[in-house]
Amino acid sequence: MTQAPIFLSTPVHAASVDAVPIVSNLASELANGSELEPLLERFLVSIVALAGAQAGAVRVLSDDGQTMRLLAQHGLPAHVLIKERLVERDCGMCGIAAASDVLGWVDDVRSCARHNTDAYFGGQCRRVLAISLPHANQVLGIYNLFFETDVDLSPQTQTILRLIGQLLGLALHNARIERERLRVTVMKERQEMLNEVHDAIAQTLAYVRMRLPLLNDAMLAHDDQKSLKYFSDVRSAVGEVHDNLREVMTYFRTRMDPLGLLHALQGLADGFFERNGITLELRNSVQNLSLSDEQEVQVFHIVQEALANIAKHSMARHAVLAIDKTPARLEFVIEDDGLGLGAPSVATIVTTAKGSAPATHFGLEIMQGRARRLGGSLEVGLNQGGGTRVRLLLPTGAAPVEAAP
Repeated sequence: MTQAPIFLSTPVHAASVDAVPIVSNLASELANGSELEPLLERFLVSIVALAGAQAGAVRVLSDDGQTMRLLAQHGLPAHVLIKERLVERDCGMCGIAAASDVLGWVDDVRSCARHNTDAYFGGQCRRVLAISLPHANQVLGIYNLFFETDVDLSPQTQTILRLIGQLLGLALHNARIERERLRVTVMKERQEMLNEVHDAIAQTLAYVRMRLPLLNDAMLAHDDQKSLKYFSDVRSAVGEVHDNLREVMTYFRTRMDPLGLLHALQGLADGFFERNGITLELRNSVQNLSLSDEQEVQVFHIVQEALANIAKHSMARHAVLAIDKTPARLEFVIEDDGLGLGAPSVATIVTTAKGSAPATHFGLEIMQGRARRLGGSLEVGLNQGGGTRVRLLLPTGAAPVEAAP
C-alpha cells in the first residue's frame, strides 16, 4: 500500500544526541575520501541515535534506475536484511523519496511487511522515515529510519536529517565518479597494452613471417649458407618477441607500492643483493618527490628496468641509485661498477656460445619512451671509473603523464 508523504510539522521530542559533531565528522570523512560502505555503516549508528530510531538503512539506485540496492544498514533483523537486499524503485514511500527530494513517513507498514511475510522488523516497526539522497538535480538513493513507536521529530532534527541526506548524496556522487575514473583507467591500460604489444611484438612477428618463406626456399634448394642466415634471423627475432612479451607482462603485472615511490625503491634496494648478488646503495636527499601516482609508476618502471639490466648484463659488484632535487629538476641516477657499455655480458657470452645471435636490447627504447611521456629525458653512458650510468631528468612540476601513442 503506497502512502503519500507526510511532512513533519508537529512539535518534537528531540533526541539527546548532539547533531553538530555528526554532521561535521561526516563532512570531514567525505573530504578525506573514506571508503563509502564502512563510512555509511559507522554513521548510521549515530544517525539512528540522533533520531531515536531502532534501525537504519541506506539504499542506492541501480544504474538502470529500476531497483534500489541495500548499501549499508544498522539494526535490521537478519530476516528483514535478507528480504531488503534489493527492492523495486517504486516501492511505497521509498519510491517517492527516490523520485524527488523529500522527507516523508510511512505510517502503515503493511506494504513493507509484504516483503517479509507480515514479520517486518520483527513485528515491532510502527513507522518508517524515508529521506532522499540528492545531488544537484538528481536523487541517487534514499536512507530509511525505522521506529518502534509513533515518534515525532522536531523541525531542527528534520533539517539535520535532510542535511545528512545531502551529504550522503554527495558521497554517492563521488563514489560514481571514482567508479568511472577506474573504468577509464582500465580502458586506458588496455589501450596502452595494445600499443605496447603492437609496437614491440607485432612488427617483429611480421618480420618473422616474411623471413620464413625465404628460409623454406633456401632449405628446399639445399642452400646451407642462406638457410643458416634466415634461421639465425628468425631465431633472433623470436628471442626479441620473447623478451618484449616479458617486458609487457612485467609492466602491467607490477603494481605501485601503496606507500609510494620512495618506499618501493627502498624495497628494491633491500632485496637486490639477495636476488642478484650485487650490492645496491640508495642515496636519497629528497623528502617529497611531488609526483602524481601515474608519474611515480612510470619512474618506478624506468628504474626497475635499469636495475634489471645491471643484474643481467653488467657483471657488477656494486650499484648506486641516487635521487636528488633542485628548484628546476628532479634527478634519478643509476650507476654500477660493471663492464660498461659495449662490453660483452655473461648473457651475451652464453648466447654466442650456443650459436645464437644476441637479442636486440629493446628496454632502452621503452625507458626513453616513458621518460618522454613524463616530459623528461633519459641519458645512458659510461660511468666514471667504469660501468654504466643511467640518468633520468624530470623538470620540477612536470606535466601529467601522457597516454602512450
